[in-house]
Amino acid sequence: MIQRIFMVCVFLLFICVSSATARDVIEKVSVNEAFEFEQVKELFGDDISFFWGEQAHPPVIKKFGSYKTSKRTSAFGKERVWACSWAMASALDALRDRAVREGGNAVINIVSNIKNNEESSTTEFTCLAGRMMVNVALKGTVVTLGK
Repeated sequence: MIQRIFMVCVFLLFICVSSATARDVIEKVSVNEAFEFEQVKELFGDDISFFWGEQAHPPVIKKFGSYKTSKRTSAFGKERVWACSWAMASALDALRDRAVREGGNAVINIVSNIKNNEESSTTEFTCLAGRMMVNVALKGTVVTLGK
């Protein structure tokens, strides 16, 4: 009986140590690939436009400020690209809500902002992917764009 308890304790210790030493991985995910998922597409209408990095956009009429958001989601049992895409959608949703609150019609200059390390791209975002969770942090400027 004592041997069994000892073996269970050793096993649990091994699991804890291996989980604690698991490193997060930086994933680059295509914005277009993320929007191929129906659940991601369904979140967004035409009320707020999004422009990644230095992507061209109509002229800025009014600037409301730059805002950050960071969203996590469970990665357990999920494909990494899906989990990262869902976290990105949640982060964009928060930026969209901010644009609506401020009275803007777009978020421009969207950059990845993992651990306050900004990375600009017009085609991809950065996802911090761990064994159990993923995190997408974005920063963007809320504006009103002309036509």
